[in-house]
Amino acid sequence: MEFKTFSDRLKANFEKMIASSDCLFEVDADKDEIWNTYLDSYPAGTNDVFRERREHDCSMCKNFVRNIGKAVVITEQNELRSVWDFDAGNEVYQTVIDKMDEYIKSQPVCDVYHSKETKIGTAENHEQTESGEILTWHHFNVTLPNRFVSNDSEGMFKSKYRDNRTVLQTSLETISEDSLQTVLELIASNSLYKGNEWDSVLNTFLDLKNTYQQLPDSAVNNWLWETSYRVGPVISKIKNHSIGVLLQNIAEGMELDIAVKKYEAIVAPENYQRPKPIFTKAMLDRAQKDVEELGFIDSLPRRFATVDDITIRDLLYADRNTAQQMGVFEEMAKDIPENPQKYDKVDEIAINDFIENVLPTANEIEVMVEGKHATNFASLIAPVNADSKTMFKWGNNFSWVYNGNMTDSSMKENVKNAGGNVTGDLRFSIQWNDEAEFDQNDLDAHCKEPKGFHIYYRSERSPVTGGNLDVDIIHPKKGVPAVENIVYPDRKHMDEGVYKFFVENYSYCGGTGGFKAEIEFDGVIHSFEYPHTLRNKEVVEVAQVTIRNGNFSIKEMIPSELQTREVWNITTNQFVPVSAICLSPNYWNGAETGNKHYMFMLKGCKNPDRPNGFFNEYLTNELRDHRKVFEALGSKMRCEDSDEQLSGLGFSATQRNDVVVKVKGQIDRMLKVKF
Repeated sequence: MEFKTFSDRLKANFEKMIASSDCLFEVDADKDEIWNTYLDSYPAGTNDVFRERREHDCSMCKNFVRNIGKAVVITEQNELRSVWDFDAGNEVYQTVIDKMDEYIKSQPVCDVYHSKETKIGTAENHEQTESGEILTWHHFNVTLPNRFVSNDSEGMFKSKYRDNRTVLQTSLETISEDSLQTVLELIASNSLYKGNEWDSVLNTFLDLKNTYQQLPDSAVNNWLWETSYRVGPVISKIKNHSIGVLLQNIAEGMELDIAVKKYEAIVAPENYQRPKPIFTKAMLDRAQKDVEELGFIDSLPRRFATVDDITIRDLLYADRNTAQQMGVFEEMAKDIPENPQKYDKVDEIAINDFIENVLPTANEIEVMVEGKHATNFASLIAPVNADSKTMFKWGNNFSWVYNGNMTDSSMKENVKNAGGNVTGDLRFSIQWNDEAEFDQNDLDAHCKEPKGFHIYYRSERSPVTGGNLDVDIIHPKKGVPAVENIVYPDRKHMDEGVYKFFVENYSYCGGTGGFKAEIEFDGVIHSFEYPHTLRNKEVVEVAQVTIRNGNFSIKEMIPSELQTREVWNITTNQFVPVSAICLSPNYWNGAETGNKHYMFMLKGCKNPDRPNGFFNEYLTNELRDHRKVFEALGSKMRCEDSDEQLSGLGFSATQRNDVVVKVKGQIDRMLKVKF
């Protein structure tokens, strides 16, 4: 059998091999090794030395074997088919191609085949001998259809498809089926901005994931190469798209509303408002079933609490009228505002000493409500159905809410909702645009570290200390407080010395509201308020935090200011009568669940909002699996407006604060209570 016949059969096999394929792949075989395997596969005596080299040691065939000899296609069964997989029609050549086919198929697919030419190999060439005879030599050769030819450089071409394959595998392993189903449900209910654009892609990816999970290990690599080429980069690299970020965040356990907000921050215009609460019908159905079975249906309706709802034993203090009538509020006398600074030198007392040693003999108490207490306004919330089963982690069905519809520090909650980290060892947060007037100024949070590194919008992460600006608001939205956040996750990585925190008005856009700030470390929040308008590029230093031997200390740089305003029907910078003092419901009757809050209920204080009836932080573990539904349900079960309510000032045991009080009893005293 002539070599030409062998070559023709290989060519015919190649044409058949690629007839129904759009892609040629290649295996991870060394070019010299594949050529040596070819030469060494000839049986003894069939590839002897001819002139200076072995008979089949031809430079033209060598280029062919080294080039396309390792090309394969991947079948629907995830099996390989090589150029050597055919009937040679000759025992010698069959031995060669069987060994070549076995060798090629033993190597893993590593790339998509690349060629800039349609002609691979040369069909024949001619040689004139010394005697004048013309010899014709035949060689391996094939013709590539145009679909296998690319003008891209080989490195760029292969890298593109290699990335597709790698990212597809990562996407399939990191994006969970539950996250896919959740996002598809959001799309179906029109609850995801531009979600319908991803519907087909996600359904296709879900099918791929189901197939991938059932593959035997031996088929995974081939399937990934063929699939990544077939479906293209949009699906293969889904994790790198905005929808992929959403899917991964959900898969990693991020709260659904926060994950969606991060997605919207990438794709949504500034004025976009999500049309529906973030939960799916499947989540709602499961939650409703469990709520009914667990007996919580009657617990859902909520209202403002009054003094008629709580017993004397749950109160630390009640004024005479409250103690005798339990529900009558007197009209508050309007005093001339006073400057709180004149009480800076009064005797200080810790809250626990105040409760144990002052309250038992107090007949009347008044508190100086300062402007800094605006975020401390709080209300007690009660169940509409008094005998309903408690939904909370403590043994009663009462809860509380702070100004801004928050469970604790409103700024901390706003930072968390914006995707910021609020759990680091040191946190600096700022907030503006939280008053009635729309404040479009672009304020920036800054930190100068001890060794000079400057964290701000142009250098968001410190490579040494780990400090990170993880929330940067450029364009505040009307009605939505704007926040920025710098957090140091672990003090062990922080350089010792002074960290200077300050605020810059990067772009003045007419806002006049100033800003608020918080610095938190060791479980204590230090609160600041700067009420003045910041000029364009004006810088205001807030505080300096020093770390020595792993311990923090703070030097405050913003002085307190006299401001008078109306908050919850209370005029600030004046003394206001206290009707009752109690702990938060999670510390009633001996309970000790979560953070302790001290509630000073004020006469005439009225919450003008309709706050949430409950928050996920409060819910019993029986309802924990349904927190995404209850997040939306809490906003549905808002309290109705009421003139009778227990509202006033709340102080968290974890947040550094103070309040000046007048106490009338056996001895009249002026005290500054420290929390």
